[in-house]
Amino acid sequence: MRIKSILVSQPAPSESSPYLDIAKKEKIKIDFRPFIHVEGVDNKELRTQKIDLTQYTGIIFTSKNAIDHYFRLAEELRFAVPDTMRYICQSEAIANYLQKHIVYRKRKISFGEKNFSDLLPLFKKFPTEKYLLPSSDVLSPDIIKTLDSANIEWTRAIMYRTVCSDLTDINIKDYDMLIFFSPQGIKSLQQNFPEFKQDETKIGVFGNTTLAAAEEAGLKVDLMAPTKETPSMTMALEKYIKALHK
Repeated sequence: MRIKSILVSQPAPSESSPYLDIAKKEKIKIDFRPFIHVEGVDNKELRTQKIDLTQYTGIIFTSKNAIDHYFRLAEELRFAVPDTMRYICQSEAIANYLQKHIVYRKRKISFGEKNFSDLLPLFKKFPTEKYLLPSSDVLSPDIIKTLDSANIEWTRAIMYRTVCSDLTDINIKDYDMLIFFSPQGIKSLQQNFPEFKQDETKIGVFGNTTLAAAEEAGLKVDLMAPTKETPSMTMALEKYIKALHK
């Protein structure tokens, strides 16, 4: 079967995206549509979690969304985040994003390499802070495990949720292949298209949790990333299509 059209469950990329190169080389139509989106909780819901922002001396940020929603709620609650606040960020990119909300050079900011477990030395270095973890409604068990093993005082605050987008304007059967990046994306497929039958539609997934969700939903996965040979979805997709179109 030749792939003629692909739907990628993410926002449209920039003009320099490898997806666009693949589309041009292989003469394939590639469309982009987020299957999920983020909605912030309001300050009333935060209060029901018994979260008082004034009680924390450190913040742990795992994403840009977490940063945006923390400062949004701080503003709504008229909480002036003190200059003494310590920030522990999962990566340098996340730490740099703080500049959107604070004067970067004046704050206590530390960051890890990439994975959340890379933050352990930082927690050991600053063990006395009372940490708040702004998060979505979905939290990796690895994060909880790492924080519990760090012997620090920490509290989780759900500040935003990942919800299914409305995709009912799409004819899902127009596409020969669908590509997913999260279990929530699989859930959105089921919610928006309850009558969907895979038949000849190819399914690509990124990450083991997405793979598990797809298989649990009864889908046959044809393309999986990352692997040692193809660490990105675009690399995996290009290799897959070239092999299929031979």
